[in-house]
Amino acid sequence: MRSDSNHSNEHDTSTAAESSQLATSFPAPTRLARRSFLRNLGIGAALLAPGAALITGASRSLAANGNQNENDVLTRGDVAILQLLAAAELIEADLWQQYNELGGVKAAASGYTAGLEILDGDQPQYISDNTDDELSHAAFLNAYLKSKGEQQVDLRQFARLEPSQVSFVPQTGRLTDLKQLSVDTSWWTRYRSTRNPDFGATFANAVPSLHSGQHTAIPRNNAELGDPNNPSDHVKAIAFTAGFHFGFIEQGGTSLYATLAQKVTSLEVLRILLSIGGSEIMHFQTWQDKAGNATPLTDFDPINNSTVTFTDLTTGQPERLQANLIMPEPCEFISPNLSPCAIIRPTGPGQLDATGVIDSFIADGLFNGQSQSFLRLVNALARAADAAQRENGD
Repeated sequence: MRSDSNHSNEHDTSTAAESSQLATSFPAPTRLARRSFLRNLGIGAALLAPGAALITGASRSLAANGNQNENDVLTRGDVAILQLLAAAELIEADLWQQYNELGGVKAAASGYTAGLEILDGDQPQYISDNTDDELSHAAFLNAYLKSKGEQQVDLRQFARLEPSQVSFVPQTGRLTDLKQLSVDTSWWTRYRSTRNPDFGATFANAVPSLHSGQHTAIPRNNAELGDPNNPSDHVKAIAFTAGFHFGFIEQGGTSLYATLAQKVTSLEVLRILLSIGGSEIMHFQTWQDKAGNATPLTDFDPINNSTVTFTDLTTGQPERLQANLIMPEPCEFISPNLSPCAIIRPTGPGQLDATGVIDSFIADGLFNGQSQSFLRLVNALARAADAAQRENGD
């Protein structure tokens, strides 16, 4: 009778031989060089940080001295995800800076700020804080990419869109346009529903007229600033449009981080996505709580030739519209055979993944007037992030 030890040794020898044969039969997969991968997805080096080398001199020096272990090198997929998120945060920072200029704590008192304060008296502070957060996210993600010897994302060459013509707004080019929005408010009913878009559910808009035609979320000129002591319905409509747009933007980030986190390899990158994603959730919860305080009105905008109607969501509404139901309703998750669970949703592929979020920004009107080069870039970054696959890593 063979001893367990001998049996184990023979088994190990047999397994090693089989592994060797398998390795011979099936050639090891080749890992496409990152530059080739990016070129195949349509991302050119010129569209990333100008003058940034793929591997910085400092990183090369560390590697040469043996001070950088293999785990410090990010997978191609992790880099693609981080670069897409850096681009998304730069886009968000751009739009939040516009809101901050006109509605933040340092903005001049106006009918617009008064309209925002109808939603919540602390709205200017929240706007300024959200702006600071997005700026910090973009700066951190680019700094982290640089620390790993990877290219940072720089979209400054595309900041060419016209800002608001209000006299105290800096007349510098912008990445985003907040003056011709078609705001999807189905996120409002989605989180009050027991259904999950990952299982094919669709949801009605809470403010249908905001999703029809084009609407401005910022004053376009001094006349639209309004009287801080007596804002007109037109000025309030602009502020209320902004209130629902805040929620739309942040629910996208909430799902985006949760979706892409499932694809990363590095535990450190996972930590980054979970930590920044948690901040996005806090933003979304704040704005969802405030948007429902919009007061009833109907306003016609002669510039965009559009009409918007806000109704009272605080009283007499069904649960799918009730303003104070700001906690996510339990819904299907993983399998319809499991118990309903209160979750962030969607988090599955083909919903608010990288491509889905960029598509939603385009449909929203954020990129009206942007160049085809910009659209090709952000779509290529999104495709690269969505193509990422989790590898056997740390």
